[in-house]
Amino acid sequence: MKQLLKLTLAVAITTLSVTGHAQKIKLEDGNLDFLRNEKSVNVEFVYENVKVGKYDNEKDYIDKKKEDMNKKEAGTGDKWAKAWIDDRDNRYKPKFEELFTKNTALQVSDKGTSKYTLVYKTTFLEPGYNIGISRKNAQHNAEIVIVETANKNKVLARISLDKALGRDFWGADFDTGARLAETYADAGKALAKFIEKQTK
Repeated sequence: MKQLLKLTLAVAITTLSVTGHAQKIKLEDGNLDFLRNEKSVNVEFVYENVKVGKYDNEKDYIDKKKEDMNKKEAGTGDKWAKAWIDDRDNRYKPKFEELFTKNTALQVSDKGTSKYTLVYKTTFLEPGYNIGISRKNAQHNAEIVIVETANKNKVLARISLDKALGRDFWGADFDTGARLAETYADAGKALAKFIEKQTK
């Protein structure tokens, strides 16, 4: 029994260490020196031309899922589709901002009055699943551009972020929105640490 417990713990630690390093974040263009003395930044989220799982178009994914759910139980698909969109402001944005501000000196400006704006564009979503006996972690990819708030055509830096992972240590993330929200928490933390490292 003791050996089994040790083995289980070793596997769990290995799994955490592997998934913990799966995320990739890269400065594609420009530099982040201009953020060195800033106290805050505006953050905007963009969801355009998002791919979801095997679907090249988010709308196709929503339509198919909504149709399948409504066939099983009338109205459940419509409710799910509304939550899918609402989760962007109700779950993803707060999770991202919470972890971002915890890991950097930069605060997120609620009033949009900061000199610079970080535009966070989600390009890919993997909702994953959790059916108890089997699971697949959620993840997302994003492109980040930082622009001057007064002139948003002036792009100062471009960053790519791949495989922001959503995982619940206790495995209780049965809800799609909860799984994806954790990917935004992961992204917020990683991006904050990346900015801190680049502006030292």
